[in-house]
Amino acid sequence: MKKIILVTLALVASLSAQEIYATFNIEADKSANLAFYSSGIIDKVYVDVASSVKKGDKLVELQNDDLKASLKIATASLSEAEVTLKFAKKDYDRQLLIKDLIDEAKFDQYELVYERSKVAVASAKANLAYQQSLLDRSIILAPFDGIIFEKSVEVGDVVSGMMLRTIFKIQSQSKRKLVFEFDQKYWKSVKVGDSVKYTVNGDKDSYTGKISKLYPHANSDNRKIKAEVVANGFIVGLFGEGYIIVPDEK
Repeated sequence: MKKIILVTLALVASLSAQEIYATFNIEADKSANLAFYSSGIIDKVYVDVASSVKKGDKLVELQNDDLKASLKIATASLSEAEVTLKFAKKDYDRQLLIKDLIDEAKFDQYELVYERSKVAVASAKANLAYQQSLLDRSIILAPFDGIIFEKSVEVGDVVSGMMLRTIFKIQSQSKRKLVFEFDQKYWKSVKVGDSVKYTVNGDKDSYTGKISKLYPHANSDNRKIKAEVVANGFIVGLFGEGYIIVPDEK
């Protein structure tokens, strides 16, 4: 009797849902093409294809000794300006205490020196930030944790900011998104959170997941709608097929 009930429940469940066929491609959760937007000669390459990197890791660097020297000069100039401001403020504060006892024009001179010192510090800080930005442009850092999957540069190569050239391609280490495509006639049926069962080409195992994102448009060329399913560990570029399981429309 229990077996009959279980079979009946399974039959009811199968009748209350439909399976929508879909194909998919596997993409990295994150990917980026990295390039210099300043010109120079490659001086150091810190990584290679298949290198795992952390966000902020140094990947490649142009010859930049001149920029480093300029940054040191700018740093020293800021320090000098701050010292000048420190003593200008002391003079100004002393004169402020006896302002009513001294000639107004003389007091104005101290105030002028103090104000100019503040301007000089602000200018030195701006120059330091500018020199730092120039140095930063000579170095490419990893924008996120990931793995290098393409490299097209060696030490001694010349790069030009006028002609952007991809130096590295990076993708997330293991996080993947399966980009499914299904017939647009099901646009009202498929929802975020619907279950998906699928297989990857060349893999005998089957997998399950849930739709995490629905694209808000249909492709006018193939009349398909895209949806994403989060996954891990698959090689980017593989493809597969599966079924989106949704409640039957009443």
